[in-house]
Amino acid sequence: MTSRKRHLAAVLAAGVSLAALVTQPAAAAADHHQPLPVVTPTPQSLARDSADVAVPDEVVLVTDSTTDAAAKDLVTTLFRQHGARKVTAVTQEPRHGHALVVRLGAGAAAPSQAEGYSLTTTRGEIVIAGRDGSGQYYAAQTLRQLFVRSGHGWAISGVAVRDWPNMALRGSIEGFYGPPWSTADRLRQIAFLGEVKANTYVYSAKDDAYLRAQWPDPYPVEELATLGQLVRSATAHHVDFTYALSPGVSICFSSPDDLAAVKAKLQSVYDLGVRSFSIPFDDISYTKWNCAADQTAFGAPGQAAAGKAQVSLLNAITNDFVKTHDGARPLQTVPTEYSDLKDSPYKTELRENLDPSVVVQWTGTDVVPPSVTTDEAQQVSTVYGRKVFLWDNYPVNDYEQSSGRLLLAPYAQREAGLSQYLNGIVANPMNQEAASEVAEFGATDFAWNDAGYSPERSWPQALARLAGGDARATAALRVFADLEHLAPTFGPTPWQPQAPVLAAKAKAFWQRWNAGDHRVGDLRAYAVQIRDAAKVIRGGRVESAFVDEASPWLDATALWGGAMVDQLDALAAAGRGDTKAAQRLTASADGLVARAQAVKTGDTNRWGVRQALVGDGVLDAFITQARAATLG
Repeated sequence: MTSRKRHLAAVLAAGVSLAALVTQPAAAAADHHQPLPVVTPTPQSLARDSADVAVPDEVVLVTDSTTDAAAKDLVTTLFRQHGARKVTAVTQEPRHGHALVVRLGAGAAAPSQAEGYSLTTTRGEIVIAGRDGSGQYYAAQTLRQLFVRSGHGWAISGVAVRDWPNMALRGSIEGFYGPPWSTADRLRQIAFLGEVKANTYVYSAKDDAYLRAQWPDPYPVEELATLGQLVRSATAHHVDFTYALSPGVSICFSSPDDLAAVKAKLQSVYDLGVRSFSIPFDDISYTKWNCAADQTAFGAPGQAAAGKAQVSLLNAITNDFVKTHDGARPLQTVPTEYSDLKDSPYKTELRENLDPSVVVQWTGTDVVPPSVTTDEAQQVSTVYGRKVFLWDNYPVNDYEQSSGRLLLAPYAQREAGLSQYLNGIVANPMNQEAASEVAEFGATDFAWNDAGYSPERSWPQALARLAGGDARATAALRVFADLEHLAPTFGPTPWQPQAPVLAAKAKAFWQRWNAGDHRVGDLRAYAVQIRDAAKVIRGGRVESAFVDEASPWLDATALWGGAMVDQLDALAAAGRGDTKAAQRLTASADGLVARAQAVKTGDTNRWGVRQALVGDGVLDAFITQARAATLG
């Protein structure tokens, strides 16, 4: 290493300014009354440190041998997008000049936690120190959110950030049933995960027969090439592509040939660059064996015998594959008993005999849990003898109770403090990838910093991101998402209510109406927002994939909103004694309701073609009540 490189490494390690070495104008004093920028996931520490720093024509990016390539590319792109005409990467001290100096690398200034980073901004330079490559990349994702408008150009908020994740594993698991995501969907999902500082994409696609029904069979060349494309994209975004092979449907646990087949399958994707693996045993039976030899090896079918058999496979893969392959992450599994807290002979086998490095997933106290508490997580961690990995079945919509729905409510009812007992959370998304990003945004925000998480803050940010920062479209998305707010479980009672904003407005309206205040203006204005939301969303900067996926629901929203407007006008006309207008407007509303009820989802889900539900139980109920009040 040259003396200059050693000097740069020392500076990055210390995280100090080189103002004494590179002549710059004196830094302006920080204005501590300036609002802090909104950064997601919520950082562990974010404070005003200096005045905002204008983005100049030239930026010098100082790197060294520790600099992460993806972080370097992202930082370069960000400055070019925000007005820097020239971004020059150097590995030595820059000479005197007027450029903004950005230092990017590893260093002791970074927090000690894995994936942690520090970012400091002064007038002359920005210093980014990552605990590792992922930390640098996440710092760059934070930098992306620090650009603010300044006159005709851009500036960077003068803040200091120290940040790290509370949970080691954060992301999504493609584990739903029904029509699959396209390759484009999967690539978009992986890019999204990198953007929100998530590091895990579990590939457990039910449409991939080579994961489950045909698990021993090698992939055809074309499908293997597609997997390779996904793996490369994940690596570029600092996301672990976790390959989940599910042999439990047909494996003979005691067969050396079947064990070899599992290893061969894992090897085929290891050769593509996969370094994270899962062997799930969800949704299989342990009341029968797939071969007679297993009864001899493990005993009669049952909980304890199933536990012994699964442990034998998981330990063999851990010892003979994971620990012998460079860079391989700890093996993951989904137990057959994945959704309760009770101890059992099956769980006892896993707790007492499963290699302690194996990561065990759990879905909460139900397949779709209404909440997840720290007490529950502590109990299940005790039962399995390790921190568990939450497979959160929200916002997945592949089951009957979710038929006809998009699930756009916030990520909620997960208790702060879960990071003490969970080593991670992956959200199981909907068949609609882009729409899933609303809830996933919250899930990754929570997993990063559960103590600092707020659904009320995170949800609007998720919608603003989906709208590409378009304020008018963001407002329309909030109206639309309120109408797709119901979050069902497998039982009759949803864990998040439908249309809470509209429901509150409707309740207040009837209270005023029954008290003799027959003005409809305030609620009518909101009904107009409902009617026009689809048009605004389609005409704004909203992610095009979301617009395509949500198209039936947007169509239905416009019709339901139009019906609400007409019925309110009919109600007002009746209040004025204009019976003919009231009847005409009611008939118009009736026609729009009929058209809205006829809008179908298309065959996008396991439940097939259904009515596209919009604010059901709230919007339709209000129109029915208003109709009755109109006609007397």
